Amino acid sequence: MVARAPRKRMYRTMQGRMVDIEKLRAANEDIRAVGNMNVNARGDVLGQRGQIATTKADVIAKYYEQPKGRVDDRPAPRVIMPAPQPKAPQPKAVETKPIPRVTRQAKPKATPKKGIDAALDGLE
Repeated sequence: MVARAPRKRMYRTMQGRMVDIEKLRAANEDIRAVGNMNVNARGDVLGQRGQIATTKADVIAKYYEQPKGRVDDRPAPRVIMPAPQPKAPQPKAVETKPIPRVTRQAKPKATPKKGIDAALDGLE
């Protein structure tokens, strides 16, 4: 049996162009990825100024280092909680606001109309 070469995944865009996604990924794997995770496209954790702080292999090894979901043979210790004590109702504090003092301002005296205003005042 002869082994086949891996088939390239070519995609057609809406504009009809053919794009090789694997080639595009390989060309941009050192560029910082968009988002707030501080990683590049390969998955390496980036530090200050875009330098690689932790490689993806180290991140994966650390993740699988600690077994998750391991069953413990002994039962979990019982924690006895004290019975809740009923709270006595506290009287509500009432805020009193001072009544605003109303001061009346003197109305300005009407000035006698002059000129065209006085002539138009009687017409309506």
